[in-house]
Amino acid sequence: MKKEMGRYKMGLCFSDKLRMNRGSPPPDVVTAFVEYTEGRNHLTAEQLCRFLVEVQGQTEVLVSDAEKIIERITCARHHITKFLRHTLNLDDFFSFLFSDDMNHPIDSKVHQDMESPLSHYFIYTSHNSYLTGNQINSECSDVPLIKALKRGVRALELDLWPNSTKDDILVLHGWAWTPPVDLIKCLRSIKDHAFSASAYPVILTLEDHLTPDLQAKAAEMMKEVFMDMLYFPESDGLKEFPSPEDLKYRVVVSTKPPKRNYEKDKDSESDVSGKASSDVSIDRVDDEKTEEETSEAKNEEVGFDKESSNLDFVTYSRLIAIPSGNAKNGLKKALTIDNGGVRRLSLREQKFKKATEIYGTEVMKFTQKNLLRIYPKATRVNSSNYRPYNGWMYGAQMVAFNMQGYGRALWMMHGMFRGNGGCGYVKKPDFMMNNGLGGQVFDPKAKLPVKTTLKVKVYMGKGWDSCFQRTCFNTWSSPNFYTRVGITGVRADKVMKKTKKEDNTWEPFWDEEFAFQLTAPELALLRIEVHDYNMPEKDDFSGQTCLPVTELRQGIRSVPLYDRKGERLVSVTLLMRFQFV
Repeated sequence: MKKEMGRYKMGLCFSDKLRMNRGSPPPDVVTAFVEYTEGRNHLTAEQLCRFLVEVQGQTEVLVSDAEKIIERITCARHHITKFLRHTLNLDDFFSFLFSDDMNHPIDSKVHQDMESPLSHYFIYTSHNSYLTGNQINSECSDVPLIKALKRGVRALELDLWPNSTKDDILVLHGWAWTPPVDLIKCLRSIKDHAFSASAYPVILTLEDHLTPDLQAKAAEMMKEVFMDMLYFPESDGLKEFPSPEDLKYRVVVSTKPPKRNYEKDKDSESDVSGKASSDVSIDRVDDEKTEEETSEAKNEEVGFDKESSNLDFVTYSRLIAIPSGNAKNGLKKALTIDNGGVRRLSLREQKFKKATEIYGTEVMKFTQKNLLRIYPKATRVNSSNYRPYNGWMYGAQMVAFNMQGYGRALWMMHGMFRGNGGCGYVKKPDFMMNNGLGGQVFDPKAKLPVKTTLKVKVYMGKGWDSCFQRTCFNTWSSPNFYTRVGITGVRADKVMKKTKKEDNTWEPFWDEEFAFQLTAPELALLRIEVHDYNMPEKDDFSGQTCLPVTELRQGIRSVPLYDRKGERLVSVTLLMRFQFV
């Protein structure tokens, strides 16, 4: 599609004049401007302040805050007269409402209680955090670790293996063909970027395949790299997890405590191609043992004396703040609450599904005190993901995702952790932590009464003409955008609706409203997707976002969109309105 004399050439034989709705605010925006200016042409700081309080629900806003907004808008839009202007005209007001940084849809600051135990929070968690692509032969690198930390991920996974000479430690996906990366390089990158997006603790889940002497070496590496950042429990076993506030700017290690005689469990987990894992196994799977036992035999060829092994044991064990335990006696035993301490349990997605089907109440009670980590099944070799709500609805804190993948499941994960200022810790709803009479716990499958209704109005969108190349959409016609809007959460709240399509325009104007009745708004995400209608072929993806429903700021808001991998589409924005009734 080439621009020719104000027209966009379509294909080879015709051209189509695009409708551009630039500079046309929706009727609701015009009405609000007229009402708060009392029919005049300019909005004062006092009038803007009233609008922000009464329409936008920003009850703590002062006139001085409104003055700063006016100053920013006039400086950006009126370079010559910026020192003379102290009010906004209609176009200025519209520009403010369409501003991502001044009128964002959710709170950008940490605002939840951060002083409860870690088990009270959903934690932004990644799986095989060091892989750059698929689970079979992609490169291992520190780059995905850095990207995850910059996005706000708080729980990283490292698989530790001996090198060929068994005198150093590599990070790689065992029993696959993933070129390794040195552990020391990963640790240094984690230290440098751990708190670039959030001050709250980074949890390192280690999948350990090391001999005792290399375990001790790993411990020394971590102490040397992280220094005072490394968290050491005050006692041998925690009775209750510390809070995110207690652990600010700390790195917390979680893995299975080593055995003094270095006997690997035959019930250890196996990932993509029979890889052993330090996480908790639930049921013994005989056909996954062969390669694990071969690896054990090789490792046991490395000799060590009793005195040095005891020293290595103490050195490594001292680092483990969150132990992951065993479950040799099945699911029910694994979910038993130990009143003497807390721990982490790790289940593959299929095992977790089985656990919720048979022991749903026990899973919910377990997660009130302990940590539960869920990770993708072995067949997801292309780094796809499962639906995160399967875990969140039962209180699982660490829903581990392949962050190098993409798709709707990952969009939901990004959406959940945009909440609470993007700090990587989102407080669970109180109803998941508090038991009713007779010890009754929240049942995500139960029919619940409607708590609230969310009204969502989709006004318009802009930015595709500058963010996308013209050839990104159908070569033979102009974009025909429509928006899908819906809820994901508990079963009763799940629904998707869509606007009409707007033909032949880069700045679509829909002005349509939808209502969503919600039974569990605390667990709900608002899903938004824009597509270009492209019959008879598949519609072109044009942007998406997910937003926590309880974090939505009421009123008319600017909503930025993201690409398939969750990266910001710099200019693409929707203007929407949110109301709870």
